[in-house]
Amino acid sequence: MSPSPGHAELDGAWWPRSRDLTRELSALADVLDPLWGRITHIAVNPRHWPIRPRKILVNGHAVKAGWFPSGQDPHKILLLSYTAGRWDLLVIPPETSAPSAARLMAAASANTGPPMTATALLTAEQAGETSSSYEATTGPPGRLVVGM
Repeated sequence: MSPSPGHAELDGAWWPRSRDLTRELSALADVLDPLWGRITHIAVNPRHWPIRPRKILVNGHAVKAGWFPSGQDPHKILLLSYTAGRWDLLVIPPETSAPSAARLMAAASANTGPPMTATALLTAEQAGETSSSYEATTGPPGRLVVGM
C-alpha cells in the first residue's frame, strides 16, 4: 500500500480510542510504519485534541506535530513520511458507534465518486446519507482502514 498520487482528499480513515493524541499516535504508527515508513510529521487541527504537544515520542522516535486551527479540516490528520510522502486520514470520533465507524471507514477509503472532505463524510453519516452498501464491504469494524 502507498499513498494515493495527487493527494486525494482522503487516503483512508483512523478510529482512535480516545482524544489523547500522545497516546493514540503510537498505535497508528505500529500499523503504518511497517507499511510505508516511519511517520515523521503530523498536521492536526486542535479542535478535538485537548493536549497539543509539539513533539510526540512514538516507538522510540519523535514525531513533530503541527497544530493548524485554520486551513486543516478538524476531522482529518495529515501524516508525513520521508519514504512514502503524505497520507490524509479521516479521524472518526472515538465515541462513534461501530456500525457508523465501519461505514465511515469504507466511505473514506472508497475510490469511487468525487472525493469528499472529512467533515463532509461525518456530516453525511450523521444525516444518514452514507451508503448502506459500504457496510457489506467492510467486514468487522477495525480501527484503521487505508484504501488505495
